[in-house]
Amino acid sequence: MRAALDLEAIATSLRRVQMEFEVINQQLSWQRDPMSDEVVENLLAGYAYVDALVDAGIDFFVMGQHKHLLELNTLVLCGRNPERRAEFAAHIKATERYFYEERQGGIEDIVEWYFRHRHEPAWKLAAGLYVRILSKPQLFIEGNHRTGVLVASYVLLRNGLPPFVLTVENARTYFDPSTVIRETNKLGPLALFRLPGIKKRFARFLQDQPGSDYLLTTPAPVNPRSSLKETLNVP
Repeated sequence: MRAALDLEAIATSLRRVQMEFEVINQQLSWQRDPMSDEVVENLLAGYAYVDALVDAGIDFFVMGQHKHLLELNTLVLCGRNPERRAEFAAHIKATERYFYEERQGGIEDIVEWYFRHRHEPAWKLAAGLYVRILSKPQLFIEGNHRTGVLVASYVLLRNGLPPFVLTVENARTYFDPSTVIRETNKLGPLALFRLPGIKKRFARFLQDQPGSDYLLTTPAPVNPRSSLKETLNVP
């Protein structure tokens, strides 16, 4: 038996946030773009992908599996729609190039950080990765907030813990600190003093979420890799 994501419950929560987003946005220190149907659907595709990765036992921090981390970013931006992906082919290619070649903020930085901290408790590891992805220089050209949430959820789910899901109740507490993280340079002289505290507070925030509502207990699939293929609609 393993903890699996309750995608219907996650969808319900995200739809509630979408309905209340105008009110939530007015309470934020930094106004954000509206939460469109496309944003919600793409996030749900990302959560489904996270669930499939955990089913398949795939660790996207090891060599040869980084493509799955890149795919999460493509999902939050373009979803699974082939036409949408074709439309943004140049952007997807530019993101891939940045992801693999940027030495200070790309995948090399994330992987090195992960292997230095992989023995930390899951809440701290998830928070640290979120902070590392979102702080400057960011891991992706766009979509770092949403991809960071999925990466954090992936780490938590692999450890049998609930994912992080945006709710009406936690939205402000999530968005405002995330703005601070986004404006923090992970390589700057103040990073050694600021980032540990930010990470600690965000780990506590993640741990305080009532995420058990977003988990199902289901038997592990007979052929776990088939579920990943079905999620991607690949032969």
